Amino acid sequence: MKHRHPTRRQLFRQAAGSSLVCALASPFCDALYAQSRGRSYTYDILVKGGRVVDPSQGLSGPRDVAASGTRIARVARNIPESQALHVLDARGKIVTPGWIDIHAHVYDGVAPLAIPADPNWIAKGVTTAVDAGSAGAHTFPGLRKYVINVADTRIFALLNISVVGQSTLSPDNPWGELLDLRYANVALAAKTLERHKDVIVGMKVRLTRNIAGDHDLEVLRRAREAADAVGLPVMIHIGGSHSSIQDILKLLKKGDVITHSFRGGEGGILDDDGRIHDEVLAKVAEGVNLDIGHGAGSFSFDTAEKALEQGLKPGTISSDLHQFNVHGPVFDLATTLSKFLHLGLSLDEVVERVTVNPANLFGAMKGLGSLKEGAEADISVLDIDSGSFELVDALGAKRTGSQRLRPVATVKAGKLYGAASYPVERL
Repeated sequence: MKHRHPTRRQLFRQAAGSSLVCALASPFCDALYAQSRGRSYTYDILVKGGRVVDPSQGLSGPRDVAASGTRIARVARNIPESQALHVLDARGKIVTPGWIDIHAHVYDGVAPLAIPADPNWIAKGVTTAVDAGSAGAHTFPGLRKYVINVADTRIFALLNISVVGQSTLSPDNPWGELLDLRYANVALAAKTLERHKDVIVGMKVRLTRNIAGDHDLEVLRRAREAADAVGLPVMIHIGGSHSSIQDILKLLKKGDVITHSFRGGEGGILDDDGRIHDEVLAKVAEGVNLDIGHGAGSFSFDTAEKALEQGLKPGTISSDLHQFNVHGPVFDLATTLSKFLHLGLSLDEVVERVTVNPANLFGAMKGLGSLKEGAEADISVLDIDSGSFELVDALGAKRTGSQRLRPVATVKAGKLYGAASYPVERL
């Protein structure tokens, strides 16, 4: 009989006799040890000896982090190891709240660009991912049943205004989900938002001309109407649209999100002279969030450098990781964060944009993005490698970075996950 390798979920179940799980081979798994049984402990897990960076508390320095059950119990110096059932040695490492990636695509097998959640997010430092519009009203029940409800990564979603979600566009079928306005069903979208409001955090609309045609403003109005009906924000994908960025921005309000905000090419945040459009600055001042959404074609070093020189920083940093960029130039969220370290953001600023800032965008994420006592016990542990690292943007432009973030362990809701090595097959 042919030997079958265990599935990832089976590996979790096979982990022996512990309230914590070390899912995959990792040096960090060896650092986790159970102390003698038969006695009670104050904490279930103790992350010991790391540099804690938690912007939600203005904290950046040596601390230990202890969790009981699914909650952070204590953050302090020199918590005794004897008080914890499990101890994770984080000496020489960075310890942050669990990362949140608000632009992901995890509807693997339905949306042509989507990839499996767990090997690409929780195994790489991300405890929470937001699927950005892979599903619409007709396809969302499947996303919930077959992905959200079973993945180890905590997954929220932005609902596509198209009832079919992102199931139409691929390299072999160049027809976007909103070319036919009849698929932009406001009543059905609002009904789906209300029914799944525990996991759907807003609406998503892609405005590129090959997706929304010449009626981009109308599909945005419909997404706006559905979102407003239940009090949720809208995320828009900008660039290459029929309408101007100025006209598109008129339909946005406080709490909405512009993803691909540092993209190159037409329809972006810069004018022909490389200056930030006044309308963009005005919307940011009103409370519209600029998100990165790196993707396969939506992040430019040149745009980023010009925006940062003018004092404009993104509110959140996300990967837009999918089938067509997971082998480069994105690879993972950590690589995108490393690019912003190269661009001059501090470690604390980078961490802020994948923890407390995204958590504050969406009401359903309350309690995430922080290591405060009582918060969800989501913890990312990482190394910062020093050296010479080639960094490539979505247009092929290259920079050489001196630092690289490398996740080594992830704790989500009090459970430990190791690193991943599962390949992703191209279509």
